[in-house]
Amino acid sequence: MSAEQPRLTPLGVMVLALLREGAMHPYEMVRLLRQRRDDRMVSITNGTLYHTVDRLNQQELLVEVGVDREGNRPERTTYRLTDAGRDAVTEWVRRELPRSDRTAQFRVALAEAHNLDRDEVITLLTLRREGLAADLEVHRRGLSDATGRGVQSQFLIEVDRQADLIETDLRWTDRLLQRLADPDYAWGVDSATSPTPVLRTDSKDSK
Repeated sequence: MSAEQPRLTPLGVMVLALLREGAMHPYEMVRLLRQRRDDRMVSITNGTLYHTVDRLNQQELLVEVGVDREGNRPERTTYRLTDAGRDAVTEWVRRELPRSDRTAQFRVALAEAHNLDRDEVITLLTLRREGLAADLEVHRRGLSDATGRGVQSQFLIEVDRQADLIETDLRWTDRLLQRLADPDYAWGVDSATSPTPVLRTDSKDSK
């Protein structure tokens, strides 16, 4: 592989992170990602996932470990994570977690933040908090200036909404930082005492 950091999509990161749990084939990856409702964060189709797996294989971030067939079903190739793939997840999370301008990437980085040490996560989220505070100030100043110039509020509703979203994000970040600062707050894969939960967003069983 090149010394240059591999270019990863959010779905690619989720696939690599999933393989930390063990080798599996793409069909199982799709099943688990959907069961855990990770499709809340990124679009997951069979086609995009198989394409993603193929690209990660070419980048040597995962590797084939075998092919099996059950009955009349098509052959299924099983993959495992490489050391380069494990490092790529960590580096991607490290780059995306402090950013305040890439919402979709941040959600995935946050979901995989447990792959970093607690102190590093605190540092990165503190940097993001500073960015959010600066963004909020820009939005508030813009609203004040526009209002002072007599701009009607109907033309400012998007800016007003975004300011409220940033303010909410700031409050949530402060609460998370407080929790992370508590040594009794479990953190990291090694501290996990139960399987990865399946998120239910309705009362129906997952299909």
